[in-house]
Amino acid sequence: MGNGSFSEKAVKTSPRIGTGVPGLDDILGGGLSQNRVYLVEGSPGAGKTTLALQFLMKGIRQGEKGLYITLSETAEELQEIADSHGWSIEDLSLFQLVNDAGLDPDSEQSILHPSEVELGETTRSIMNEVDRVSPARVVFDSLSEMRLLAQNPLRYRRQILAIKNYFSTRKCTVILLDDKTSETSDQQLHSIAHGVITLEQLAQEFGKERRRLNVVKMRGIKFRGGFHDFILDTGGLRVFPRLVAAEHGRKFSALMRPSGSSGLDKLLGGGLVPGTSTLFVGPSGIGKTTLSIQTILAALERGERASLYLFDEGLGTLLTRSAALGMDVRPYIESGHLLFKHIDPAELAPGEFAHMLRDSVENVGVNFIVIDSLNAYLQAMPGEKYLMLQMHELLAYLNQQGITTVLILGQHGLIGEVRSEVDLSYLSDVTVLLRFFEAKGRMRRAITVIKSRTNDHAQTIHELRFGTEGIEIGEPLEGFEGVLTGLPTYRGATPMMTTQDENNDTGA
Repeated sequence: MGNGSFSEKAVKTSPRIGTGVPGLDDILGGGLSQNRVYLVEGSPGAGKTTLALQFLMKGIRQGEKGLYITLSETAEELQEIADSHGWSIEDLSLFQLVNDAGLDPDSEQSILHPSEVELGETTRSIMNEVDRVSPARVVFDSLSEMRLLAQNPLRYRRQILAIKNYFSTRKCTVILLDDKTSETSDQQLHSIAHGVITLEQLAQEFGKERRRLNVVKMRGIKFRGGFHDFILDTGGLRVFPRLVAAEHGRKFSALMRPSGSSGLDKLLGGGLVPGTSTLFVGPSGIGKTTLSIQTILAALERGERASLYLFDEGLGTLLTRSAALGMDVRPYIESGHLLFKHIDPAELAPGEFAHMLRDSVENVGVNFIVIDSLNAYLQAMPGEKYLMLQMHELLAYLNQQGITTVLILGQHGLIGEVRSEVDLSYLSDVTVLLRFFEAKGRMRRAITVIKSRTNDHAQTIHELRFGTEGIEIGEPLEGFEGVLTGLPTYRGATPMMTTQDENNDTGA
């Protein structure tokens, strides 16, 4: 799991309560410890109020009383937030410390007297309301207003301690919200609170903003540390716990499966092996997607369930082109055996994609996955290092689940120097390289397997061709040198693959 100090006794005896936020309880190892004070901090718009309402709504569904104490949000604003998510907060007790009368300068005591009277009355009002409602769950929104009333750090800390001590005598779990508008990081709150959760909103130069969550501290709980992506959508926050491959594993058969092409099977040393990943690398238009569709079709014909995550190409184009090559997968999409997801990388949180794969594997029963392509997936990542770490955990997880994974990585350039945007070949178990080359005045394709951790693969280079009969792989190109550079020289008599009508060559 993650980090956080705990004792076995504390874990066994401390009651837990659910937060109401999908994924967050998993990160916390079961939920929050009951009857403690927690801090949820984040910049305005990060999702603190929505998380707080989900926490209270979870209690209401369990028959617990909830109290929302607000110095910043009005009752109307909270109702609008609840309505946007389809929630009814009729059973929620709302205590608004600032009302219309409180905004009247004639009744605002802090104008006549610096904060002492105002702060003391605010604290007493909170305690009186808690005594009246006797809630099991309390949200205090927000501490930035309390900080303004206190005007100096000593008095502010004293009041927060007073509130914490007061709640310690009441059987209720409290969430304090802080919008982090103070000039410096408020470490006093971190030391006082039983646990601290930070929400972050990261603006992107293009596309949807990214949000992530970090459990900074949690006493008595063994939690999963690090950053976890989350989205704020209709229905509230959804957190995607950071994938830790070591926590997942199951027994599976590693019996080799055919790829659907006898020529490709010979190159691979027999076929594809469950619990491994195969990477197709090559320039645009070389046929990487077509090869992956062939492997998916073979798996579907064996009765397996498959999932295709398409970042680049539209489904209509893909289906039409595949059917023209004799690889029609429409019936399998209609029957539900092939799950298709078209993904916009500008709108995707990296953790959300990992969650999609986990859901298809653990809840749908998918055992064959194709990701097309990693180039577009990279655009959803903050950087190359993040992509490497994410893909390492993701592929390790899929391998331990016995999934056969096919990855596609596009390269820049068509002829001559061809380079990759990012090198992921070392992460895959099998790497299949595709190249264009010119011969007899025609553009042709070459294929070879440059790496396999599982099979004794062929060391030869072959011509690759796509036609109405599907995939064709020719004899070894022993008469050529420099095929992989894209600038071959002819030194032999290996015949090129031809059809009756060369002009009907189908592209891929």
